[in-house]
Amino acid sequence: MTQPRIALDIFSDYVCPFCYLEMPEIDALAEHFADRVTILWRAFELRPDPEPTLDPDGDYLHDIWGRAVYPMAAERGMTLRLPRIQPRSRLAHEAAAWAEVQAARHPGAGDAMHRALFRGFFEESLDLADPQALAHLADTLSLNGSALHRALEQGDHRQAVLDDQCAARDLGIHGVPALRFRVGGENAGVLEGAQPRRQLFLAMERLLDALG
Repeated sequence: MTQPRIALDIFSDYVCPFCYLEMPEIDALAEHFADRVTILWRAFELRPDPEPTLDPDGDYLHDIWGRAVYPMAAERGMTLRLPRIQPRSRLAHEAAAWAEVQAARHPGAGDAMHRALFRGFFEESLDLADPQALAHLADTLSLNGSALHRALEQGDHRQAVLDDQCAARDLGIHGVPALRFRVGGENAGVLEGAQPRRQLFLAMERLLDALG
């Protein structure tokens, strides 16, 4: 008998530390429910143009990192450093969408790019708004950086990013991470904020129990 399959859409932004901090919890979920869940990362810009970006050395970031980010990172065994810059993330999302397309010829390319963008920003202050920096990142993943640069210049994957953000708005999502469960293409609930592993497992188990 075929196991019921649940889709989990994760709306996230590469400049959101809590989105990065959710990755080990999502990895654990994917491993535990390997044959019953499909994980899909969706684009969400916290500060799209022309909204002002945050001051990288402002009180707000120092406060929230001290109160919440660093403690959660220690709890989840991750290394994060407050980035020296606060770029817009549109091009990073487009780069991730491009990498997903490359996965047809380079299995795992989308996941590798997704992780590299988070790691690059929160560990090395990677400029997510610099096409050249993103192209170089693609090269380090054995992908075609020149092809990515062309795709970013042409906006080849911009609509995919905008479509994700439109879907988030339709769901009433205003912050990330936001996790939307789907069963048979239908919305089965949304969890907002960085969730502990036990909460994710509980949500999955309840859906599976309901499906029988």
